[in-house]
Amino acid sequence: MSNEKQPMILVVDRDEAATADLKGMLADIGYEAGVLCEPDRVVKELEQGQYRLVILDVSPGDPVGIAALRAIRCHDADLCVIATTGLASVEMAVETMKHQAFHYLQKPLDRGELEMVLAEAVKANGLVVNSDAHVNRAVGQQLRGCRREQKMTLKQLAGRTGRSVSLISQIELGKSAASVSTLNDLANALGMKIGYFFETV
Repeated sequence: MSNEKQPMILVVDRDEAATADLKGMLADIGYEAGVLCEPDRVVKELEQGQYRLVILDVSPGDPVGIAALRAIRCHDADLCVIATTGLASVEMAVETMKHQAFHYLQKPLDRGELEMVLAEAVKANGLVVNSDAHVNRAVGQQLRGCRREQKMTLKQLAGRTGRSVSLISQIELGKSAASVSTLNDLANALGMKIGYFFETV
């Protein structure tokens, strides 16, 4: 059985019916998606760390979509964004490409075209997620967030656990899988239950 899975997609569109329809279409072709009807909150939503691809409405006449694209680029220069529009225009196509949108699709979206563009995006950006790597990354983010909240340095945490700074750093970066014993020691040092590290998995 493969331990790979498709990336989580965030659908951003002020039209609630459109987001619901697109979420359903994505589910039909094997993608899990979250929806956001407030484009000005897109960066806050992305900071949760679970989305690796965004489908963003940039229809002309409403500047909030392109403003959200600019905000995404300030937050993450590499995040894959597919732009959608209710009314295609050369100007908007140029604007979205200027902000490194991967593709520009016209509504109503064609399922076959969407599936093809998503497959291209996943391949071009290396977005297929190995589930082990996903778990390591999620655990690392939880560990780093908790340590920083407690204003504790890597060195201090290493001292409390008897683990090396290098090992803890590798765990925080998601580059190393921590043993249950190590996670238990880290949780005790931070005053947390071990399950905390897996809350976002």
